[in-house]
Amino acid sequence: MKKIVYISLVLLVLSACLMTSAGCGNKIETKDCVRIHVRANSNSDADQSVKMKVVEKVVEYLTPRLAACKTPSEAKKAIGASISEIEKVANGVLVANGKKYTAKARLTREKFPTRNYDGINFSGGVYDALIVELGAGSGDNWWCVAFPPLCFVPEETGENFRYRSLIVELIRKFKEEQ
Repeated sequence: MKKIVYISLVLLVLSACLMTSAGCGNKIETKDCVRIHVRANSNSDADQSVKMKVVEKVVEYLTPRLAACKTPSEAKKAIGASISEIEKVANGVLVANGKKYTAKARLTREKFPTRNYDGINFSGGVYDALIVELGAGSGDNWWCVAFPPLCFVPEETGENFRYRSLIVELIRKFKEEQ
């Protein structure tokens, strides 16, 4: 009987999670955001790895510059004023990792497919975007949203939090009773 209760509870929680994320997710219009894409030179493991190192440094560089932006226009202005520095940051990572190719950054408008990021739906369409192209730029890309700042959130100091999952706890309890 306990098994049935636990399984039912887990299914209920999972169903609620799926319904809220699938049908009621937030939607952001193309005019309301600025995306960022870092395109790898190729899909080799080495190029994908260095892409993620570039992402880390570019996000670190841009975070304080975008923190005060209140509108997409302000974010575009801040990014546009930083293009040469963004390239320097990216190229520094490439040089440090022995890459012979360079990075090129630009603020542009590009067409993107529908995507979901952290429960927020981004409909397909033309977006303002910072594109950081590494070498040939023919590899898989990393993307996020620079404005509103979904991936550009300054670190806060304070207490560390420990998150617990109700589902994981129920599964553990179920296994213990076996």
